[in-house]
Amino acid sequence: MDADLIKLVNKLQDTFANLGGELDMPQLAVVGSQSAGKSSVLETIVGRDFLPRGQGIVTRRPLVLQLIHTPAPDPATSNQTYTEWGQFLHIDKRFTDFDAIRKEIEQETYRVAGQNKGISKLPIHLRIYSPDVLDLTLVDLPGLTKIPVGDQPSDIERQIRSLVLDYISKPNSIILAVSAANVDLANSESLKLARSVDPQGRRTIGVLTKLDLMDAGTNALDILTGRVYPLKLGFIGVVGRSQQDIISGKSMVDALESEAEFFRSHAAYRNIAHKNGTKYLARTLNHVLMNHIRDKLPDMKARLNTLMGQAQQELNSFGDAAIYGDANQVSLLLSAGRIRYHNAPQQGSLVLRLMTQFARDFVSSIEGTNMDISTKELSGGARIYYIFNDVFGHALASIDATHNLDNQDIRTAIRNSTGPRPSLFVPEIAFDLLVKPQIKLLEAPSLRCVELVYEELVKICHNCTSAELQRFPRLHAQLVEVVSELLRERLGPTTEYTQSLIDIQTAYINTNHPAFISGSAAAAQAASQAPPKQAPPRMTLTTPRMRWEV
Repeated sequence: MDADLIKLVNKLQDTFANLGGELDMPQLAVVGSQSAGKSSVLETIVGRDFLPRGQGIVTRRPLVLQLIHTPAPDPATSNQTYTEWGQFLHIDKRFTDFDAIRKEIEQETYRVAGQNKGISKLPIHLRIYSPDVLDLTLVDLPGLTKIPVGDQPSDIERQIRSLVLDYISKPNSIILAVSAANVDLANSESLKLARSVDPQGRRTIGVLTKLDLMDAGTNALDILTGRVYPLKLGFIGVVGRSQQDIISGKSMVDALESEAEFFRSHAAYRNIAHKNGTKYLARTLNHVLMNHIRDKLPDMKARLNTLMGQAQQELNSFGDAAIYGDANQVSLLLSAGRIRYHNAPQQGSLVLRLMTQFARDFVSSIEGTNMDISTKELSGGARIYYIFNDVFGHALASIDATHNLDNQDIRTAIRNSTGPRPSLFVPEIAFDLLVKPQIKLLEAPSLRCVELVYEELVKICHNCTSAELQRFPRLHAQLVEVVSELLRERLGPTTEYTQSLIDIQTAYINTNHPAFISGSAAAAQAASQAPPKQAPPRMTLTTPRMRWEV
């Protein structure tokens, strides 16, 4: 029954992790400074090497570790070749190689937190099934640090502190404060953080590591017996493997035996040896977690009922009582798998009504008859009018039809169009040659006008959201997608049509157009009103036989 409680909480934890919900789950949060021995404690509890190791911050994402006790299979009746395995929540795969589990933790950390030493609050969920573990749920948090090292962010201390506080400040969390025995307890960052959220010490378990590394002649007996820093759940001392033991490949079984021998043979700890060690720590954590779950079950049930009520309320807001009926009828239809066939005509009527309302809102936004008219900025049809008259109009007015023509270009065009003959009047070919590039100047602002109108129509489409349509987010998204796709399909033909209008004007220049004639008349009138130019003085050259006037 007790094991079922922890398994039930684990299922709830996985469910809310997948759904992204918020529920304060009973769990053990492991807190400690860097190199305090957190990883060694967890690996000894599991009995396997599976956590990443290295210099600096190694744990850069919270690791939610669920230990699940599984009965050992009978070799005589079972063909199973392995008895323990790991499974992540983000990947559907069994890991029987614990080195592969370590690599997957590293890769998943890199994927979210990056290659540098930054951290992320998004947890990694790992379940380990083994006959050698007790049912437990622990959260391994990044080690507390003070000074950024290497490429660590400058505010790494604040980031880690904020992350740790997010977990240990929850009332349903049991704080596993790990401290090294060879460092003064007054300098313990884990106990300092634990006291900030649990000043009475009612949900904090102290763990002292590295007892074998204390100076000769000193011991931690007063701390372990609660005379220095009292905690309701007490202190437990452990002796993990040293780095040299890990390098030399010392097994977990030998490490546990060495730890037991250390407490049995130590003069100060032999009387409390039965209340220390990793095995005793695992049993204590299992017992504390189960009692904690029992105490918090009523609150969890009330919280779950509240969340279910809120979810049901939100679900009801997405549906239509006239179509589906009450919530009980919906549940029955869902369980029977017949919701898609229930009241099909009414569903079609609702969808048609919502689509019609969407179309009306779209048209009213363009015509300016919408009730929700903004007073802060132009939108809808007014914005389209502004694009045509102000943006496009100013763009056309700013075009200088002769800015890229000079007298030399005109002379050259006239001469080239007349060939070897002298010209008395401006040839028509020269006129077309000079005017057609100038007509092309209208193409760029015209195409820009088309793009601006298209963007405004798409914006109108996204803003056509009535309160009733908001209850059906998938239908609204589909409507917006379909209408946007229709507008996108017409963008190409509209652009081509605009280009064809420019090409039409370029292909045939109508010199009989009234605007052209009036422009020519105005130029002639301006020329006639100009003061006549004085002829230069003539010079007479006289020779015996002829007389020249120049």
